[in-house]
Amino acid sequence: MEAKATQALLNELVETLKDGQKGYADAMTDVDDARLKDTFKNYSAQRSEYITEIEDQMFKLNLKPDESGSVTATVHRAWIDLKAALTSKNNNAVLNECERGEEYAVKAYQTALKAQDLPSPIKSVIEKQYQGVQEALNTIKSLKTA
Repeated sequence: MEAKATQALLNELVETLKDGQKGYADAMTDVDDARLKDTFKNYSAQRSEYITEIEDQMFKLNLKPDESGSVTATVHRAWIDLKAALTSKNNNAVLNECERGEEYAVKAYQTALKAQDLPSPIKSVIEKQYQGVQEALNTIKSLKTA
């Protein structure tokens, strides 16, 4: 895979992770339930860790992380804020938005995993992180039914 294509792919994952980190941090303030606050705090920290892992791999390959934000993310965050405001800290509404965000992240990782000729260390990081994102989606779904 060409360096430019690898850089674009990894930057897209980093943006998705930044969106998730911010989304979970926002969700944490939009709920009163201590268990949910803890879950959201943990996933926000996880996303921060994932960002660092990918950016470390990028620096090793002399690829530059993109410093600009994603338009999709801004729209998604605004929607979370609006939904939370309208539903006055409704846990299910916040969980629905978290689920939507996780589904987007899962798709981003699935796309990245289909990329041909990714350097082995990066592919390993992406595979490990994909498992964590998939697990988060399953947890969010189970919290909705609890």
